[in-house]
Amino acid sequence: MDKRELSRIIAQKVKEEGGRVFYVGGCVRDKLLGIENKDIDIEVHGISPEQLKAILETLGTPMSYGQSFGVYSLKGYDIDIAMPRKERAIGTGHRDFEIDVDPFIGYKEAARRRDFTINALMEDVLDGTIIDSFNGLEDLKAGIIRCVDPKTFIEDPLRVLRGAQFASRFHFGIAQDTLDLCKNIDLTPLHKQRVEEELKKAILKSDRPSIFFETLKQMDQLHVWFTELKDLIGLKQDPIYHPEGDVFTHAMQVLDKGSGYRNKVKDPYAFMLLCLCHDLGKIVTTEEVDGRIHSYGHEIKGLPLIKSFYRRFADEKEPLKYLLNMTPLHMRPFALACARASIKATNKVFDKAMEPEDLIWFSLADKGDKAKQEEIDYLFERYEVFKDYMARDFVSGDDLIKEGLKPDESFSQILAYAHKLRLAGVKKENALKQTLAYAAKLKD
Repeated sequence: MDKRELSRIIAQKVKEEGGRVFYVGGCVRDKLLGIENKDIDIEVHGISPEQLKAILETLGTPMSYGQSFGVYSLKGYDIDIAMPRKERAIGTGHRDFEIDVDPFIGYKEAARRRDFTINALMEDVLDGTIIDSFNGLEDLKAGIIRCVDPKTFIEDPLRVLRGAQFASRFHFGIAQDTLDLCKNIDLTPLHKQRVEEELKKAILKSDRPSIFFETLKQMDQLHVWFTELKDLIGLKQDPIYHPEGDVFTHAMQVLDKGSGYRNKVKDPYAFMLLCLCHDLGKIVTTEEVDGRIHSYGHEIKGLPLIKSFYRRFADEKEPLKYLLNMTPLHMRPFALACARASIKATNKVFDKAMEPEDLIWFSLADKGDKAKQEEIDYLFERYEVFKDYMARDFVSGDDLIKEGLKPDESFSQILAYAHKLRLAGVKKENALKQTLAYAAKLKD
């Protein structure tokens, strides 16, 4: 039984008890927009919590997120079954809300706690009737993000990021009064995990993720969680190579271009972060010399900035490892393509990269429309050569031990030499001889 079928069964049982069940939130909005949304949230009106729990017990094992929250689920189903409630902020944290569950509060008051009018729509589970208490349908058609209630909207600072995220995903504009509210909300109390969740939605679900950051810029909220991006605004580049303007504009263009390659890379999240922050080093390296703007070494000197940028909103180690590995290499592919470098040179760069194919896709995003087809072909052809070389039999540590070498302090150096021969395409038999000769020379 899928979640919608379960919802209908619950709704029928609730109806028999004199109540009514609605789809609420994003699943209603996305259905009206023609967007697939597998998340299902339902809200149960007109019956008591005890009645709802009894109904759920006939269908499985109910799970509660706390009686005071009025939110339930059924074991084995990823579905939120909520009762109408009022929320009132009693602090600055995301858990600092006083919640009053009231199944008889009425449709309009139940919808009032929602953030935006397009998220306050309710759809009757059984007959499809839409309850639109705050003109959400009109805003949905007009492509406008508007807060439901200015008084309650400001109680949750996450709504600033959510507004920017929705603008990015749906290409909607934000109503001026809502935008003005967002400008004056303090985002510092937000927990980093909540910030990252909204960031991920923006850069992984939008084909124009730049709108997320442009909107935060418009709200004057970019500096709070994405400080380094604000520092890119107005930072000049050499117009010969970057006619688009400042570094912020370039980063946004690369981010949008990169969104078209998300389905081709190994780690879409880390890849999009690479598109976003690959040029942060220009903050500390940009200078004008003899009338020309340079940012020498920015790919290395920007690594500390990338660390502080990432750690402000995230803890997972692998994406950061990816960023610190790939950023120093981000200009190399097209430099090699332009020079028609040797196989050994391209193999060396691909070997350094955590995800060599991702590095090529990033290079295409970074280069944009300036990429020539012959350069693109060159890079992918060389990547195929690299994969072929890596698939061949090679000299391993076990091979060296079998030949009598001991894993001492020079062993890693000997293995590194063997690996160089592998990258150069030397056959294993010859590579083993050369490696043993190299090892003997080290022992002398």
